[in-house]
Amino acid sequence: MVEIQADIIEHEEPEASDYFELLKPKVMRLVVFTAAIGLLAAPNSIHPVIAIASLLCVAIGAGAAGALNMWWDADIDLIMKRTSTRPIPSGRISSDQALALGIILSILSVMMLGLFANIFAAGLLAFTIFFYVVIYSMWLKRATPQNIVIGGAAGAFPPMIGWSIASGGVGLESILMFLLIFVWTPPHFWTLALFMNQDYSKAKVPMLTVTHGMISTRKHILVYTIALSILAVAMAFSSVGGPLYFAVCVPLNIWFLLGSIKIMNRTDEVSLADNFKLEKKIFVFSIFYLFAHFGVIGAETVIKALSPYYIAWPEII
Repeated sequence: MVEIQADIIEHEEPEASDYFELLKPKVMRLVVFTAAIGLLAAPNSIHPVIAIASLLCVAIGAGAAGALNMWWDADIDLIMKRTSTRPIPSGRISSDQALALGIILSILSVMMLGLFANIFAAGLLAFTIFFYVVIYSMWLKRATPQNIVIGGAAGAFPPMIGWSIASGGVGLESILMFLLIFVWTPPHFWTLALFMNQDYSKAKVPMLTVTHGMISTRKHILVYTIALSILAVAMAFSSVGGPLYFAVCVPLNIWFLLGSIKIMNRTDEVSLADNFKLEKKIFVFSIFYLFAHFGVIGAETVIKALSPYYIAWPEII
Protein backbone atom coordinates (compact mmCIF):
# COMPACT_ATOMS: atom_id res chain seq x y z
CA MET A 1 0.00 0.00 0.00
CA VAL A 2 2.80 2.42 0.91
CA GLU A 3 4.47 1.82 -2.46
CA ILE A 4 1.21 2.52 -4.30
CA GLN A 5 0.65 5.70 -2.33
CA ALA A 6 4.18 6.97 -2.91
CA ASP A 7 3.73 6.79 -6.66
CA ILE A 8 0.27 8.35 -6.80
CA ILE A 9 1.31 11.69 -8.27
CA GLU A 10 4.00 14.34 -8.10
CA HIS A 11 3.27 16.54 -5.08
CA GLU A 12 2.60 20.25 -5.19
CA GLU A 13 3.14 22.73 -2.35
CA PRO A 14 0.17 22.18 0.01
CA GLU A 15 -2.07 25.05 1.12
CA ALA A 16 -3.91 25.44 4.42
CA SER A 17 -7.18 24.47 2.73
CA ASP A 18 -5.61 21.16 1.65
CA TYR A 19 -4.76 20.27 5.24
CA PHE A 20 -8.25 21.28 6.33
CA GLU A 21 -9.80 19.03 3.66
CA LEU A 22 -7.59 16.21 4.92
CA LEU A 23 -9.45 16.41 8.25
CA LYS A 24 -12.81 15.55 6.61
CA PRO A 25 -14.65 18.68 7.82
CA LYS A 26 -18.10 17.39 6.79
CA VAL A 27 -17.68 14.31 8.97
CA MET A 28 -16.16 16.47 11.70
CA ARG A 29 -19.30 18.63 11.84
CA LEU A 30 -21.50 15.61 12.52
CA VAL A 31 -19.06 14.28 15.12
CA VAL A 32 -18.90 17.58 17.02
CA PHE A 33 -22.65 18.12 16.81
CA THR A 34 -23.57 14.69 18.20
CA ALA A 35 -20.86 14.98 20.87
CA ALA A 36 -22.25 18.39 21.87
CA ILE A 37 -25.77 16.95 22.20
CA GLY A 38 -24.42 14.08 24.30
CA LEU A 39 -22.69 16.61 26.55
CA LEU A 40 -25.82 18.79 26.78
CA ALA A 41 -28.09 15.84 27.59
CA ALA A 42 -25.84 14.51 30.35
CA PRO A 43 -27.18 14.95 33.91
CA ASN A 44 -24.03 16.78 35.06
CA SER A 45 -23.22 20.33 34.02
CA ILE A 46 -19.73 21.70 33.37
CA HIS A 47 -18.32 25.17 32.83
CA PRO A 48 -19.00 26.48 29.30
CA VAL A 49 -15.29 27.15 28.70
CA ILE A 50 -14.42 23.56 29.59
CA ALA A 51 -17.26 22.31 27.38
CA ILE A 52 -16.07 24.33 24.37
CA ALA A 53 -12.44 23.34 24.90
CA SER A 54 -13.44 19.68 25.22
CA LEU A 55 -15.52 19.77 22.04
CA LEU A 56 -12.57 21.37 20.24
CA CYS A 57 -10.50 18.38 21.32
CA VAL A 58 -13.18 16.05 19.93
CA ALA A 59 -13.09 17.98 16.64
CA ILE A 60 -9.30 17.67 16.47
CA GLY A 61 -9.54 13.95 17.23
CA ALA A 62 -12.13 13.50 14.46
CA GLY A 63 -9.87 15.39 12.06
CA ALA A 64 -6.91 13.24 13.06
CA ALA A 65 -8.89 10.07 12.33
CA GLY A 66 -9.94 11.52 8.97
CA ALA A 67 -6.34 12.30 8.04
CA LEU A 68 -5.17 8.80 8.98
CA ASN A 69 -8.06 7.28 7.03
CA MET A 70 -7.09 9.28 3.93
CA TRP A 71 -3.45 8.24 4.40
CA TRP A 72 -4.36 4.57 4.49
CA ASP A 73 -6.98 4.70 1.73
CA ALA A 74 -5.00 6.87 -0.72
CA ASP A 75 -4.55 3.96 -3.15
CA ILE A 76 -8.27 3.24 -3.49
CA ASP A 77 -9.17 6.94 -3.28
CA LEU A 78 -7.16 7.42 -6.48
CA ILE A 79 -9.27 4.79 -8.26
CA MET A 80 -12.68 6.00 -7.10
CA LYS A 81 -14.17 8.99 -8.93
CA ARG A 82 -15.84 10.31 -5.76
CA THR A 83 -12.53 10.49 -3.86
CA SER A 84 -9.91 11.04 -6.58
CA THR A 85 -9.71 14.78 -5.90
CA ARG A 86 -8.84 14.33 -2.21
CA PRO A 87 -5.53 15.93 -1.10
CA ILE A 88 -3.33 12.82 -1.31
CA PRO A 89 -4.44 11.20 -4.60
CA SER A 90 -4.54 14.63 -6.27
CA GLY A 91 -0.94 15.24 -5.21
CA ARG A 92 -1.52 18.26 -3.00
CA ILE A 93 -0.34 16.50 0.17
CA SER A 94 2.08 13.59 0.50
CA SER A 95 1.26 10.40 2.37
CA ASP A 96 4.01 11.11 4.89
CA GLN A 97 2.60 14.56 5.63
CA ALA A 98 -0.88 13.12 6.16
CA LEU A 99 0.44 10.37 8.43
CA ALA A 100 2.46 12.83 10.53
CA LEU A 101 -0.46 15.22 10.86
CA GLY A 102 -2.85 12.42 11.83
CA ILE A 103 -0.53 11.04 14.52
CA ILE A 104 0.29 14.45 15.99
CA LEU A 105 -3.34 15.56 16.13
CA SER A 106 -4.43 12.20 17.62
CA ILE A 107 -1.95 12.49 20.49
CA LEU A 108 -2.71 16.18 21.01
CA SER A 109 -6.50 15.73 21.08
CA VAL A 110 -6.42 12.84 23.55
CA MET A 111 -3.92 14.49 25.89
CA MET A 112 -5.76 17.82 25.90
CA LEU A 113 -9.17 16.19 26.45
CA GLY A 114 -7.70 14.36 29.44
CA LEU A 115 -6.56 17.70 30.85
CA PHE A 116 -9.75 19.65 30.06
CA ALA A 117 -12.31 16.97 30.95
CA ASN A 118 -11.34 13.59 32.40
CA ILE A 119 -9.32 10.47 31.68
CA PHE A 120 -12.38 8.39 30.80
CA ALA A 121 -13.46 10.79 28.03
CA ALA A 122 -9.88 10.94 26.72
CA GLY A 123 -9.63 7.16 26.69
CA LEU A 124 -12.93 6.88 24.83
CA LEU A 125 -11.73 9.40 22.23
CA ALA A 126 -8.48 7.45 21.82
CA PHE A 127 -10.43 4.21 21.36
CA THR A 128 -12.70 5.88 18.80
CA ILE A 129 -9.72 7.04 16.72
CA PHE A 130 -8.17 3.56 16.98
CA PHE A 131 -11.43 1.88 16.01
CA TYR A 132 -11.95 4.08 12.94
CA VAL A 133 -8.37 3.89 11.69
CA VAL A 134 -7.33 0.34 12.59
CA ILE A 135 -10.50 -1.72 13.01
CA TYR A 136 -12.54 -0.10 10.23
CA SER A 137 -10.08 1.46 7.73
CA MET A 138 -7.22 -1.02 7.92
CA TRP A 139 -9.20 -4.21 8.53
CA LEU A 140 -12.95 -4.26 7.96
CA LYS A 141 -13.29 -1.92 4.97
CA ARG A 142 -11.35 -4.19 2.59
CA ALA A 143 -12.19 -7.50 4.24
CA THR A 144 -15.97 -7.89 4.61
CA PRO A 145 -19.30 -6.53 3.34
CA GLN A 146 -20.12 -6.01 7.02
CA ASN A 147 -17.53 -3.23 7.05
CA ILE A 148 -20.15 -0.50 7.45
CA VAL A 149 -22.24 -2.46 9.96
CA ILE A 150 -19.38 -3.07 12.42
CA GLY A 151 -17.28 -0.07 11.46
CA GLY A 152 -20.25 2.21 11.99
CA ALA A 153 -19.51 2.06 15.71
CA ALA A 154 -16.67 4.54 15.15
CA GLY A 155 -19.11 7.24 14.09
CA ALA A 156 -21.52 6.33 16.89
CA PHE A 157 -19.14 6.98 19.81
CA PRO A 158 -19.19 10.86 19.80
CA PRO A 159 -22.40 11.29 21.86
CA MET A 160 -20.94 8.87 24.40
CA ILE A 161 -17.75 10.94 24.44
CA GLY A 162 -19.79 14.10 24.97
CA TRP A 163 -21.77 12.45 27.77
CA SER A 164 -18.55 11.25 29.44
CA ILE A 165 -17.01 14.75 29.25
CA ALA A 166 -19.76 15.97 31.56
CA SER A 167 -20.32 12.86 33.68
CA GLY A 168 -17.03 10.98 33.66
CA GLY A 169 -18.74 7.79 32.45
CA VAL A 170 -21.51 6.45 30.22
CA GLY A 171 -25.23 6.08 30.90
CA LEU A 172 -28.15 4.30 29.30
CA GLU A 173 -29.11 7.49 27.48
CA SER A 174 -25.69 7.83 25.84
CA ILE A 175 -25.87 4.18 24.80
CA LEU A 176 -29.25 4.86 23.15
CA MET A 177 -27.74 7.77 21.23
CA PHE A 178 -24.84 5.51 20.24
CA LEU A 179 -27.30 2.89 18.96
CA LEU A 180 -29.25 5.49 16.99
CA ILE A 181 -26.15 6.36 14.95
CA PHE A 182 -24.96 2.75 14.82
CA VAL A 183 -28.21 1.46 13.29
CA TRP A 184 -28.54 4.54 11.04
CA THR A 185 -25.10 4.05 9.45
CA PRO A 186 -25.79 0.93 7.28
CA PRO A 187 -28.88 2.25 5.44
CA HIS A 188 -27.17 5.62 5.04
CA PHE A 189 -23.99 4.21 3.45
CA TRP A 190 -25.68 1.40 1.53
CA THR A 191 -27.89 4.00 -0.15
CA LEU A 192 -24.69 5.78 -1.18
CA ALA A 193 -23.25 2.47 -2.36
CA LEU A 194 -26.19 1.92 -4.70
CA PHE A 195 -25.24 4.87 -6.88
CA MET A 196 -21.48 4.59 -6.25
CA ASN A 197 -21.30 0.85 -6.85
CA GLN A 198 -19.08 1.18 -9.90
CA ASP A 199 -16.48 3.05 -7.86
CA TYR A 200 -16.44 0.43 -5.09
CA SER A 201 -16.26 -2.36 -7.65
CA LYS A 202 -13.27 -0.79 -9.44
CA ALA A 203 -11.46 -0.25 -6.14
CA LYS A 204 -12.28 -3.82 -5.03
CA VAL A 205 -13.92 -2.61 -1.82
CA PRO A 206 -16.34 -5.38 -0.70
CA MET A 207 -19.38 -3.22 -0.14
CA LEU A 208 -22.66 -5.10 0.05
CA THR A 209 -23.59 -3.91 -3.46
CA VAL A 210 -20.40 -5.51 -4.82
CA THR A 211 -20.53 -8.81 -2.93
CA HIS A 212 -24.28 -9.47 -2.74
CA GLY A 213 -25.71 -7.32 -5.51
CA MET A 214 -28.11 -4.40 -5.67
CA ILE A 215 -31.31 -6.34 -4.91
CA SER A 216 -29.92 -7.75 -1.68
CA THR A 217 -28.62 -4.31 -0.69
CA ARG A 218 -32.06 -2.76 -1.23
CA LYS A 219 -33.61 -5.39 1.07
CA HIS A 220 -30.93 -4.79 3.71
CA ILE A 221 -31.63 -1.05 3.60
CA LEU A 222 -35.30 -1.64 4.35
CA VAL A 223 -34.61 -4.09 7.19
CA TYR A 224 -32.19 -1.72 8.89
CA THR A 225 -34.51 1.25 8.37
CA ILE A 226 -37.32 -0.67 10.10
CA ALA A 227 -34.99 -1.44 13.04
CA LEU A 228 -33.86 2.20 13.10
CA SER A 229 -37.44 3.47 13.16
CA ILE A 230 -38.36 1.22 16.09
CA LEU A 231 -35.30 2.36 18.04
CA ALA A 232 -35.79 6.04 17.19
CA VAL A 233 -39.45 6.10 18.25
CA ALA A 234 -38.72 4.09 21.40
CA MET A 235 -36.19 6.76 22.43
CA ALA A 236 -39.11 9.18 22.78
CA PHE A 237 -39.95 7.29 25.99
CA SER A 238 -36.48 7.66 27.51
CA SER A 239 -35.08 10.55 29.54
CA VAL A 240 -33.58 12.12 26.39
CA GLY A 241 -36.93 11.98 24.61
CA GLY A 242 -40.29 13.59 25.18
CA PRO A 243 -43.32 15.00 23.35
CA LEU A 244 -41.31 17.34 21.10
CA TYR A 245 -38.91 14.55 20.13
CA PHE A 246 -41.87 12.24 19.44
CA ALA A 247 -43.63 14.84 17.27
CA VAL A 248 -40.52 15.32 15.11
CA CYS A 249 -39.34 11.70 15.15
CA VAL A 250 -42.50 10.02 13.89
CA PRO A 251 -42.89 11.84 10.55
CA LEU A 252 -39.14 11.63 9.87
CA ASN A 253 -39.16 7.87 10.35
CA ILE A 254 -42.32 7.40 8.29
CA TRP A 255 -40.67 9.33 5.45
CA PHE A 256 -37.46 7.30 5.74
CA LEU A 257 -39.42 4.05 5.78
CA LEU A 258 -41.47 5.00 2.73
CA GLY A 259 -38.31 6.00 0.92
CA SER A 260 -36.65 2.68 1.77
CA ILE A 261 -39.70 0.77 0.51
CA LYS A 262 -39.54 2.72 -2.76
CA ILE A 263 -35.84 1.94 -3.06
CA MET A 264 -36.47 -1.78 -2.51
CA ASN A 265 -39.18 -1.84 -5.16
CA ARG A 266 -37.02 -0.19 -7.81
CA THR A 267 -35.14 -2.21 -10.40
CA ASP A 268 -31.57 -1.50 -11.47
CA GLU A 269 -32.84 -0.49 -14.90
CA VAL A 270 -35.20 2.12 -13.44
CA SER A 271 -32.48 3.53 -11.17
CA LEU A 272 -29.99 3.75 -14.02
CA ALA A 273 -32.56 5.40 -16.27
CA ASP A 274 -33.00 8.38 -13.91
CA ASN A 275 -29.39 8.34 -12.64
CA PHE A 276 -30.35 7.01 -9.19
CA LYS A 277 -32.42 10.12 -8.47
CA LEU A 278 -34.43 8.52 -5.65
CA GLU A 279 -31.39 6.88 -4.03
CA LYS A 280 -29.52 10.20 -4.00
CA LYS A 281 -32.55 11.94 -2.52
CA ILE A 282 -32.84 9.38 0.29
CA PHE A 283 -29.09 9.58 0.96
CA VAL A 284 -29.26 13.35 1.43
CA PHE A 285 -32.39 12.98 3.57
CA SER A 286 -30.63 10.44 5.81
CA ILE A 287 -28.06 13.09 6.76
CA PHE A 288 -30.82 15.56 7.62
CA TYR A 289 -32.60 12.74 9.51
CA LEU A 290 -29.71 12.25 11.92
CA PHE A 291 -29.08 15.95 12.46
CA ALA A 292 -32.80 16.46 13.13
CA HIS A 293 -32.99 13.66 15.71
CA PHE A 294 -30.02 14.93 17.67
CA GLY A 295 -31.13 18.53 17.26
CA VAL A 296 -34.51 17.77 18.81
CA ILE A 297 -32.84 15.81 21.64
CA GLY A 298 -30.89 18.97 22.40
CA ALA A 299 -34.01 21.14 22.17
CA GLU A 300 -35.93 18.76 24.43
CA THR A 301 -33.12 18.93 27.00
CA VAL A 302 -33.13 22.74 27.02
CA ILE A 303 -36.95 22.95 27.26
CA LYS A 304 -37.02 20.50 30.18
CA ALA A 305 -34.44 22.58 32.02
CA LEU A 306 -35.90 26.02 31.36
CA SER A 307 -39.65 25.73 30.87
CA PRO A 308 -41.95 25.54 33.91
CA TYR A 309 -44.76 24.48 31.56
CA TYR A 310 -43.04 21.36 30.24
CA ILE A 311 -45.47 18.44 30.03
CA ALA A 312 -44.25 15.33 31.85
CA TRP A 313 -43.72 12.32 29.59
CA PRO A 314 -43.72 8.66 30.67
CA GLU A 315 -40.21 7.20 30.64
CA ILE A 316 -40.32 3.49 29.84
CA ILE A 317 -36.69 3.01 28.86
